[in-house]
Amino acid sequence: MVAWRFHSGRLCLDLMDERPADAAGLARWLVAAGLVAGAAPLDAVDGTWVARFGELGGVIERLVRDELDGRGSYAAADVARLNALAAAPPPAPRAVPGEGGRLVRALSPAPGCDALLAAVARDAVELLTDPVARARLRQCEGERCRRVYLDTSRGRRRRWCSSEVCGNRERVARHRARTDRALRGSS
Repeated sequence: MVAWRFHSGRLCLDLMDERPADAAGLARWLVAAGLVAGAAPLDAVDGTWVARFGELGGVIERLVRDELDGRGSYAAADVARLNALAAAPPPAPRAVPGEGGRLVRALSPAPGCDALLAAVARDAVELLTDPVARARLRQCEGERCRRVYLDTSRGRRRRWCSSEVCGNRERVARHRARTDRALRGSS
């Protein structure tokens, strides 16, 4: 079972980086991403849903990479597709009693593919049309990592998608390099 990592700061960037490969994985991703509650019936998730979410992830990736490259020009087909997906009505939230009687958020009725795609597409529209958020987009500096995230750190100097993963790899590599240099210098 895949444990999804959500380090980007935006749902649309998480989809871009973590595109589930099968229906069960997509259902788990939808719950882990907070799009649907764990108790929501997701029996309708199938290969068509996976393909459609994969397509949206690809559209988002191309648009975000164009933004990061500073080109300021986007493929008209990608913008049109994002807008078309964002136009569907998103899932309607409702309050229901949860464990211990406290109210929790649920979706009514069982969310369909179009509604869930719309939620992610709207997040991408908000990200790509907000100059402050766009200015915070960063590419992870980790070796072989292509993740994109929002840098919300205090000094805007965040370097990695995850300090625990990519950051730790970088620190370990630097330590090994220093150790190797020290050993070569003492021989």
